[in-house]
Amino acid sequence: MATLRNLKIKTGTCKRLVKELHSYEKEVEREAAKTADMKEKGADSYDLKQQENVLAESRMMIPDCRKRLEAALADLKGTLSELEESDHKDGQEIEDGRSTITEIEQLFQATDA
Repeated sequence: MATLRNLKIKTGTCKRLVKELHSYEKEVEREAAKTADMKEKGADSYDLKQQENVLAESRMMIPDCRKRLEAALADLKGTLSELEESDHKDGQEIEDGRSTITEIEQLFQATDA
């Protein structure tokens, strides 16, 4: 049975995963710039190889984080619909859940385009 507390937890999880996804995207940008800078300056091949590995690791985290966010979003939608069916249609937690779902769906549309 879905409760408002569960909804609040799942909403918080989704918000945290969105922040985590943005963090990984920024990290990839930073590491890519660092790698390009090292190539420009003619850095040691070993150091360059290590930096490329760091960049590849950072890039691998984005799809993983996105999958976790998709799963959390589905969970949040299920909990929200359960609560709405049991006559919990209003309240701060419900509104937060709805706005989080909208925000994540817009994020997915922007990255898929």
